Amino acid sequence: MSFTWWRYPTRRFNVDGINFSVVSRAKGDGLHSTLLMLGVEQASDRTPVFGSDAVRNHLLNATLPDGRTVEVEFGYIGIWTTGIVARLDGRTIYESHKGQVPAYPEKYREAATENGSLSASMKMAQGTTGAPMNGGVLAKENRLPFAVDVVTGLLFYLIAKMTDLQTAAMVGVVVGFGLVLFQRITKIDVTGGLALFGIAMLCISAALALWLNDDEWIKLRGTITGLIAASIFLIDGLRGGPYIGKGLARYMPYSDLNPGRFAIAMGSIGVIMAAMNYAAAKLLTTDSWLFYTTFVDSFIVIALVFFALRFARGQNAKSADG
Repeated sequence: MSFTWWRYPTRRFNVDGINFSVVSRAKGDGLHSTLLMLGVEQASDRTPVFGSDAVRNHLLNATLPDGRTVEVEFGYIGIWTTGIVARLDGRTIYESHKGQVPAYPEKYREAATENGSLSASMKMAQGTTGAPMNGGVLAKENRLPFAVDVVTGLLFYLIAKMTDLQTAAMVGVVVGFGLVLFQRITKIDVTGGLALFGIAMLCISAALALWLNDDEWIKLRGTITGLIAASIFLIDGLRGGPYIGKGLARYMPYSDLNPGRFAIAMGSIGVIMAAMNYAAAKLLTTDSWLFYTTFVDSFIVIALVFFALRFARGQNAKSADG
């Protein structure tokens, strides 16, 4: 079973008084769709998150009592919504978006298909086809650091739910320094390409956790550290991204990223997320804020990173074309 993180609006239409609906959702293993006739499932389809199959539309068929065939083509309309076109024996009878046929956004097709497999990514990195890529978070050397990042985030959430924010903050600092010490002793990379940056932010985080020993201030700690981190990213970006930009780029599936532009883009995202955390801290209850900062803001960051990648690759793409 895969976790459902978004449900798209249900698309409904009818044929000769018979009600049809298409239910769709985004899950961890891809985009799912189901065609129902009078509430009974008739067909379903799925496309993965990445790979050549990720960019195709879904095709869902049902047979009417009189033997005629209803064909539904389902897919993306833009990047944030989905739509359908229904046909009866090949004749279009319904369009959720008048005059538009569902299609995977052209500007994201390359990213989706190129991420299809690590072997394809390695070929890209060697210059055998198209723009170069590296393994990103799926690369062997990045899997453990990425898993550690996820686990430490969940640990903060669980401890905060069982105790309080102050305890969770201090445990997070202790675990962070423990990971750095473990890496130095064993030489096993568990902190990724930003170890020194992580240590600096842990020190700042620890100081704030001790100084701002209050739930409301603890909630604002993410805004304060976010602005500090964003400033460091922006400064590094203006210098060409020799450290922060280059270190973070190792997690991305592209090896043609301009580290300076990438650091500037990520710094800008940091400012946006700090502002959103401030709003969440002021407007939401502590439990709601905790859920937002542990889970929801991650999806927002992922969406914004797509734009950061386009910006970071833009200059190199132009240079390649020239």
